[in-house]
Amino acid sequence: MTTMLKAKPAAARAAAKKSEKYVYSFGGGKADGNESMKNLLGGKGANLAEMAGHKDLKLPVPPGFTVTTEVCTYFYGHQKTYPKDLEKQIKSALAEVEKLMGKKFGDVKDPLLMSVRSGARRSMPGMMDTVLNIGLNDETVKGLIEISGDERFAYDAYRRLVMMYADVVIEKAGGMEPAKGKGIRKIMDERLEEVKKAKGVHLDTELSADDLKKLVKEFKTLTKKHLKVEFPENPWDQLMGGIGAVFASWNGKRAIEYRRIERIPDEWGTAVNVQAMVFGNMGEDSCTGVAFTRNPGNGDHHFYGEYLINAQGEDVVAGIRTPAPINETSKNDHSKDLLTLEKFMPKQFKELDEYQKRLEAHYKDMQDIEFTIEKGKLFMLQCRVGKRNGVAAVKMATDMFREKLIDADTAVMRVAPNQLVELLLPMIDPEEEKKYKPVAKGLPAGPGGAVGRVVFTSEDAVEWGLKGEKVILVREETSPEDVDGMHKSQAILTTKGGMTSHAALVARGWGKCCIVGCSDIEIHEKEKFFVTNSGQKIHEGEWLTMNGTKGVVYEGVLQLTNSDLNKNESYKTLMKLVDKAKKLGVRTNADTPKDAKQATYFGAEGIGLFRTEHMFYGEGSEKPLFLLRKMIMSTTVKERKEALNELFKFVKKDIKATLEVMDGNPVTIRLLDPPLHEFVPHDKEKLQELAKELGVRMSVLNRRILALHENNPMLGHRGVRLGVSYPEITEMQVRAILEAAGELQKEGKKAYPEIMIPVVMGRHELTHQKDIVDRVYGEVIEKLGVKNIPYLYGTMIETPRAALKGDSMAQVADFFSFGTNDLTQMSFGFSRDDIGGFLPKYLDLKLLPEDPFVSIDQTGVGELVRIGVEKGRSVKPKLKVGICGEHGGDPESVKFCHKLGLNYVSCSPFRVPIARLAAAQAAIEEK
Repeated sequence: MTTMLKAKPAAARAAAKKSEKYVYSFGGGKADGNESMKNLLGGKGANLAEMAGHKDLKLPVPPGFTVTTEVCTYFYGHQKTYPKDLEKQIKSALAEVEKLMGKKFGDVKDPLLMSVRSGARRSMPGMMDTVLNIGLNDETVKGLIEISGDERFAYDAYRRLVMMYADVVIEKAGGMEPAKGKGIRKIMDERLEEVKKAKGVHLDTELSADDLKKLVKEFKTLTKKHLKVEFPENPWDQLMGGIGAVFASWNGKRAIEYRRIERIPDEWGTAVNVQAMVFGNMGEDSCTGVAFTRNPGNGDHHFYGEYLINAQGEDVVAGIRTPAPINETSKNDHSKDLLTLEKFMPKQFKELDEYQKRLEAHYKDMQDIEFTIEKGKLFMLQCRVGKRNGVAAVKMATDMFREKLIDADTAVMRVAPNQLVELLLPMIDPEEEKKYKPVAKGLPAGPGGAVGRVVFTSEDAVEWGLKGEKVILVREETSPEDVDGMHKSQAILTTKGGMTSHAALVARGWGKCCIVGCSDIEIHEKEKFFVTNSGQKIHEGEWLTMNGTKGVVYEGVLQLTNSDLNKNESYKTLMKLVDKAKKLGVRTNADTPKDAKQATYFGAEGIGLFRTEHMFYGEGSEKPLFLLRKMIMSTTVKERKEALNELFKFVKKDIKATLEVMDGNPVTIRLLDPPLHEFVPHDKEKLQELAKELGVRMSVLNRRILALHENNPMLGHRGVRLGVSYPEITEMQVRAILEAAGELQKEGKKAYPEIMIPVVMGRHELTHQKDIVDRVYGEVIEKLGVKNIPYLYGTMIETPRAALKGDSMAQVADFFSFGTNDLTQMSFGFSRDDIGGFLPKYLDLKLLPEDPFVSIDQTGVGELVRIGVEKGRSVKPKLKVGICGEHGGDPESVKFCHKLGLNYVSCSPFRVPIARLAAAQAAIEEK
């Protein structure tokens, strides 16, 4: 993948001129920036400035400075160089930090050490690079030993710097591509494990100062041997190398992949945050931790987090050691016996608890906080809006609304439409689950149930996923390099890590089923199997079922069942707020009473697409399908009418059942659309049965089938063209619709059908079919003895010409429904069934911003919709207009439809809640 942030030199020069200030300082109770400057300072930099400098906060933030996103744009526009006065501004900001800290950067007696971290305007956890302990070398480490009085701590910090610098700055930012499993970090990690094994210890913290000192020397030698570059001893070179590496990591593979998944624009770039180091690894009175102002897994209003004594921040996220809970409400099965921070350091915990309350009240949202306690002194390293899964997002939004922390509109905007999918996620059937015994148990990091086949690498997850396999990625721990495989997996299972580990954090953001810290299994990655505590072996490709809500793993395939939203009070509260805010109606695409009932349960206000042909597939379709085939193979009007008369009762029965379920809500019924050859059987037995029923020889039947063949059936004899060629087909369907509605009316029930003619290209086709409808309507009224049957007559606009002729079409049609699936096919000249061979390349090269069959192409296909709407309403101002392609369930497409003033969107039943929320957000954004 070669997606790059590429600013043209002219654009980059313009960006450089726009603001001559490239470096913004924070610390000591003041800051140059604030929270509103995320586009310039990135999310992390803006929040550091806010925490340090806002009059209501002024928290103990280690001082530092942010290099702006404009420098990132310049960097990529000028062959990875910087504006000429950037170094001068960095030196000036560094001097401010030195003043506040009372230390000098590079001083051999009392060295100031710095960290370098990324910070895009939207959080990309773990996707870009970090370098800690910058400023250490063979001389300054002696000063650190002298000041701290702890040789082991100093060499631990030095060891970490060499590892990070070799990995992040020399190898990755240097563009080196090591063979799989041969990266410098992997080589160093393996050497670290060898040393621990030789010493008979399990944890890094158990290594002596002497061990670490030798490792620093070894790691430098390994850097020179494998990367052909010396570790730089000059602190300034280290700092500028670290800054450049963070900018370079914006276009690292994992960052690009994450941006693609999260739809983050490539051109945004990242800021770089340079901050004075504070140390959680200075002994037993020091620690580091990650906390959330509310539980990100379920939304409970409890301060929640984990910490590690004598550790640096990377240790918590990496999941190498089991972190301890910060308080009682953070305990889980793995940490229930560990000492809480509240008991270990009550004074510092009380201070931290006060800060988290202030931060949530200030930002009016759940905050993700990183903190370090150095020698008993608390420092706040970061705060940001915390990632949360869909279940937690809905609960937090409605709880905060109820607490009067936020208003109704904010609560609605707080939940991403696609997060609602997670509330609809299947769970393991409770009755089924009782029959099975778990093979392992871990921490429940991501809710829902998932079934998949075991794979052990991210690459295999991607490869198997592309073949249509459902997989569960099983790893010791995940790293940002695994992001693509994690996204392609149904679920993630790790043996290490806590609830704030990388796997848990990313899975929560995506609403993916995830279990972490599952020490009940031991992975043998090379041999591609894992072993459970009971000695059971599970090999690659074997099936697992996971309950991410409980944190348990089962061998084999357990039945999944849908969640019961009626029991979710937070969801019900949110959707009441949604329905008050939205203007756009939401219908469903449903072809059976069962689907219609499901969609009504999800809040559908009608059916925007009932496909008559779907009654010829699935359960109970054998007889009607046979009669349809008999009709298709008929050669005279008489034969065709006889077959249609037999078919009529089946069609009416299906339509009536669906109209009844919808109880007066509109039901748009599309007349027969597919080419007739699609219904013709292929197996010999069914062909013989059909020939016998028609009373013809097989050779005659085969000739009739051959006559139906089309070279391009999508543009062939289908839709309205069938009704024009065979008016009796239209007549039968219309009669079934009107009789079904009329009978329900006589039974005291409500029914409101809308008859939709598909694949039209102009007014004359509509007029031709309307004459049939009018005639049949009169006959049905007379037959049933009713005064009238309410219905609408309209068209499905799927051809560009129909959109362009909206004014003349509106003279006949009561409504337009844009079939955006076919309209996209005909506008692009793409066959939806054949795009797999080229569309991925188009997306990779950014020739298209996204798949036009997933999200509506607003400037092309969307422009046709706009023209059709405007022309139609110029003739008939109150013309009802909707869309009924699958775009109706895509949030961005829904918002586009709102802007065009459509009456409704229609989508599959399970997308209805998503469309409702997107419609509400569109209305709020317009205020």
